Amino acid sequence: MKSLVARTFIAFALLIFAGPIATSQSLEELITQYEAFNQAGDPEELAKARGEDARVWAQVTPDYVAQRAREAETMLAALDALDNPGQGPEAAILRHLLQAQISAHEYDTARIPFVGDWGFFAQAPYTAMRTRANSRKRAEAWIARLNDLPRYFDDHVANMRRGIATDWTAHADPLATSISQVRSHIVEDATESTLFMPFASLDSSDLSEADIEELKADGAAAVETAVAAYAELLVFLETEYAPAARDGAGIATLEGGQEAYAVAVDFHTAGAGYTPEQIHSLGQSEVARIRANMEAIIAEVEFDGTFDEFVDFLRTDPQFYAETPEELLEKASEMSKRLDAILPRYFKTLPRLPYGVEAVPAAIAPGYTTGRYSGGDAEKGIAGTYLVNTYALDQRPLYELPALSAHEAVPGHHLQIALAQELEDVPEFRKSYYATAFGEGWGLYAEKLAGEADFYRTPYERFGQLSYEMWRACRLVADTGLHHYGWTREEAERCFIENTALAPLNIETEVTRYIGWPGQATAYKVGELKILDLRAKAKDALGEAFDIREFHDVVLGAGAMPLDALEKRIDEWIETAN
Repeated sequence: MKSLVARTFIAFALLIFAGPIATSQSLEELITQYEAFNQAGDPEELAKARGEDARVWAQVTPDYVAQRAREAETMLAALDALDNPGQGPEAAILRHLLQAQISAHEYDTARIPFVGDWGFFAQAPYTAMRTRANSRKRAEAWIARLNDLPRYFDDHVANMRRGIATDWTAHADPLATSISQVRSHIVEDATESTLFMPFASLDSSDLSEADIEELKADGAAAVETAVAAYAELLVFLETEYAPAARDGAGIATLEGGQEAYAVAVDFHTAGAGYTPEQIHSLGQSEVARIRANMEAIIAEVEFDGTFDEFVDFLRTDPQFYAETPEELLEKASEMSKRLDAILPRYFKTLPRLPYGVEAVPAAIAPGYTTGRYSGGDAEKGIAGTYLVNTYALDQRPLYELPALSAHEAVPGHHLQIALAQELEDVPEFRKSYYATAFGEGWGLYAEKLAGEADFYRTPYERFGQLSYEMWRACRLVADTGLHHYGWTREEAERCFIENTALAPLNIETEVTRYIGWPGQATAYKVGELKILDLRAKAKDALGEAFDIREFHDVVLGAGAMPLDALEKRIDEWIETAN
């Protein structure tokens, strides 16, 4: 997953780049400097620029992070000194990335390098699933990277020990999920590990059988080294870190926690300008609005009972649940194909990269979210992937699956991310940049757009879409409750229990994620509402000349960007179109 979700985690929680920076006199020079800065500190980007495969993982030591933050401050000062940064979104994106790196150092976010269903320990398995070791050079690069994993883990452990010493640690719930994921990668047979997957790509047409056997043997030894690192990490998490886990669910009670949370909200909402108090109030008003729409559907189906009784009916009636994992995947695939068919009505430009539907890997499924998108890579021959969680089928209602598919596949994440990856004549960082409120706001908007296209076939599916929208509204309430107002887990769960049809396991898993990832959950609703506001503004200004396909192309046509930059882009389009 990751995906771009992983990119966002890395962007704020670690944000580690490298490279010398000089004061610039133009935006073009500053972009060139930032590209070098970004590549030098990201092993994959640096290797890609050299036409190679990465052989190491990122540097995460405090001295390194501090050095990168100082260089980011120099770049930000140069950016602020520009008289005219230009008309495109590059300046806004650079400012967002540089300020986030500075903030990550200032608040030492590396002390908690995991969020519950994702963390530094998930990067190697995720990368393995996207790596094709189909040549000696690539196989040896992956072997080297596996052998670097103990160093990478040790550096993170040192950061977590600093967290223990400064009373800045994770809560027990996301820690438990992370421990479970770490344990899942400790296997006796190295060839059964996810980390060994790249070696399945070795091809006898390019290598002799002896070469393949040699590389697989070296690969298995490297996997054993990596598995030993996972085992050592597990011991640390269970015996040293777990006893020091914080008592409060949110970071509000930690020293500087509320201030750090406000910075996280600002980062994830990407130029929206809300305070935590305003986010909380917005969530409460959205909950009331959506609840009224849900009640209308209950009346439409003539259900004889209360809201709670209707939700209980949805959560327990067998008609709403798949009987096998295969059935759930088949339904998700069918829905995705129907969504593909509506795209030309709403978009002029479609991505070339295809996507597929796969199950969440069994090893991580119990603590993983209900669905997620993993970005593809056309250069490596990897399609985008819509991941569907088939664990605990009685917790995966079919009435929610259409909205989930619209969000994670198309017209949601795959459409938006693949189009960004295919941008031409833009700086490389533009193609991979992910503003949470833009990307997740678009995903939530896609759920609503699917409804406008009559994609939802039954009142129950429309109720499922509203339940998903309510889920995001409750996030505004719960996330700010946890991390700004100091709520307990039970208080944070209440909004979801009382106002959504989400399965209990989904609620539990999601609140664990909010506990571990302060601020991220606020981005969805904020971004969706901004896109809807901009669409209404354009329709009012253009009248009959408004073209929904053109509007969507303008929103997505320059890739992700902070919301204030998106508003500027839409305003310029309106002025041009008038």
